[in-house]
Amino acid sequence: MRIQLSIIIPCYNEKNTVETIIDHINNNTKYTNEIIAIDDFSNDGTYEILQRLLKENKIKELIRNEKNFGKGYSIRKGIEKSTGEIIIFQDADLEYDPKDYPRLIDPIENNSADVVFGSRFIGSDIKRVLFFWHSVANYYLTLLSNMFSNLNLTDMENCYKAFKSEILKKKIILKENRFGIEPEIVAKVSKIQNVRICEVGVKYFGRTYAEGKKITWKDAFSALRCIIYYNLFKK
Repeated sequence: MRIQLSIIIPCYNEKNTVETIIDHINNNTKYTNEIIAIDDFSNDGTYEILQRLLKENKIKELIRNEKNFGKGYSIRKGIEKSTGEIIIFQDADLEYDPKDYPRLIDPIENNSADVVFGSRFIGSDIKRVLFFWHSVANYYLTLLSNMFSNLNLTDMENCYKAFKSEILKKKIILKENRFGIEPEIVAKVSKIQNVRICEVGVKYFGRTYAEGKKITWKDAFSALRCIIYYNLFKK
C-alpha cells in the first residue's frame, strides 16, 4: 500500500510556475498525493489557475485567503485540511524539485525519523549559484538557531520539510504568519521529547528578484526575532 502524502503549497502571485510545479508533483507516482493549495490573495491570475486545476482533479483542496496573510498563515490552513500520514511543504515556484521527495520521506517511512529537513548546503546535488549575502545571512541565522535549539542543522530556512502528521497536528502549535514560520518550526520541533530529526541534501534552483523571489532583508530580522522568542520565551 502506497503511503498517503499531504503536500501543502502556499501560493502568492505564482501564475508562471504554479501549474508546472503541480504537474511535477503529480508525476511523482511513488506516493498517493493529496495536494492542498492555499492562495494567499493573489492578484495575478494564480487563483484562477488553481480553480481550474481543482476542477481537473490535479489538486484535492483549494483554500483562498481573504487577504494576503503570508506563508506561515497559509501553511497552518493547509495543515488543518491535511489527512495524510506524512506532511511536506512545497513552494509554488520551481526552486525545489519534487523528485527529492523520496529523500525527505524515506527516513520517516522507514521509521528512522519523525521530521526531516532539507538542506541546500550538503550533498552533491545541483545548486544554482546566486546571492552571496543571502547565503551569509542564512549561515548566521542557522548558526544562531542551532545555538539556541542545540541542533546541528545546516539550512534552517530551507523550504523542504517533511513531518509525521501527528507532529504538526498534535505536538506543536504554529503562530507565525509569514516567513518567520521557518525558525518557529525548528524551535518548537527541537523541544519535542524524543523527536528524531534528520537532514538530507536537496537540489536547489534559486531565482532572482526579477524572476519573482519574495524574501527580503526584512525577513532576516523577523527570523532573528523568532529564533530568540520561540527558543527562549515561548513553548
